[in-house]
Amino acid sequence: MHDTEHDQDDRTDPDPLGGSASEDSPRTDEPPRRGLSRRGLLGLFGAGAGGIALGAGGALATTAFTAGGSSSSDTYDFHGEHQSGIVTPAQDRLHFAAYTMTSSATRTDLIELLQDWSFAANRLMQGLEVSETGAFGAPLMPPDDTGEAVGLPASSLTLTFGFGPSLFQDAEGNDRFGIASRKPADLEDLPGFRGDLIDEAISGGDLCIQACADDPQVAVHAIRNLTRIAFGRAQIRWSQLGFGRTSSTSQSQDTPRNLFGFKDGTANLKSEDTAAVNEHVWVSGSDQSWINGGSYLVARKIRMTLETWDRASLNEQETITGRDKKEGAPLSGGTEFTDPDFASTGSDGSPLIPHDSHVYLANPEQNSGARMLRRGYNYVDGTTELGQLDAGLFFICFQSTPQTFINVQNRLAQNDAMNEYIRHISSAVFAVPPGVTTSDGYIGQGLFS
Repeated sequence: MHDTEHDQDDRTDPDPLGGSASEDSPRTDEPPRRGLSRRGLLGLFGAGAGGIALGAGGALATTAFTAGGSSSSDTYDFHGEHQSGIVTPAQDRLHFAAYTMTSSATRTDLIELLQDWSFAANRLMQGLEVSETGAFGAPLMPPDDTGEAVGLPASSLTLTFGFGPSLFQDAEGNDRFGIASRKPADLEDLPGFRGDLIDEAISGGDLCIQACADDPQVAVHAIRNLTRIAFGRAQIRWSQLGFGRTSSTSQSQDTPRNLFGFKDGTANLKSEDTAAVNEHVWVSGSDQSWINGGSYLVARKIRMTLETWDRASLNEQETITGRDKKEGAPLSGGTEFTDPDFASTGSDGSPLIPHDSHVYLANPEQNSGARMLRRGYNYVDGTTELGQLDAGLFFICFQSTPQTFINVQNRLAQNDAMNEYIRHISSAVFAVPPGVTTSDGYIGQGLFS
């Protein structure tokens, strides 16, 4: 581990998650360890009566929200080669949050925060409260868990964590956490694109968490409690709620529709196509080995001018999109999953799929075979001061290099006929570390090794 002088004081056990093993695999060969760091749950909500309870041999004694616990069909494992929430079948709800490390936070604080988040995420994804005592601890202490998900199943909750470029080096060039030399060459802030109206207040971030679930309360509960755990070390910079997934990540899922009313993500990568996922989603051969097996997350908030779109004729909407609105078939003919025929022309000799249509410009065939795995969501944030819906698409995609997104977006920004009806107002990129494969590991551990 690369240590800096300022973080030598108060250094804690390098593996404070030793007690996070499940009941099925108790760690009886080691003495009990505390489950979270001093400034994590045990420090924030009080060690002792309000803290984490350890069972025999240091194994965590867990309690499910419901007596029967969550069924395997709606529970995903926190541990694995890759983080969940990427190739996991896309859930219906999203709560995405970007965080800024506090000005006083040290390298030790960052490591302990990631350890604490990993501990809590493991529990939350099982349908558990963030600690043994959870929402019903000592009467004179704040509860460890906020309690709004008590009685709810895990609802397919996944939690995905990412690191922004500013975590490695801030805007002034400071290497606050001694990790600037570990920043992957691919991890740079996205460039500006033609037509962007980016609001910096809802862009970027040192860290991010993507919480996806089939129950919005479960997703919100996860972000709320992970934010509480971050108290004193990181704070939310911006966040976004989403509903109605706008892509499918599994062949078992139907293609959903976006707020323009069109099927969205027909040609999206699917988890079953492991060869394509390995090629286009997971990082390999990076200049920084800790990111290998991970991915890069790009988030873009895209406001749709729905009132203007709703006044366009059906024919115009289909021409702009490049697909039939009812079935989702390409305008060159066939069914939804028929490959578009961009060479096909009409009786007047013009292409059946216009070359300024969204389908044409975004298709891998027009982008040197580049592909992304999309996990976007619809959003509605009320109404604007003009009485119009403040709504659109919260676009999320995963790829092995952000350059894939940059190349495709440059083409779209230059020529996409859909640009008349959309505005990109938020932008962020994050390196998503690989998964946690050991019971005492934590997200991003390789970065600090």
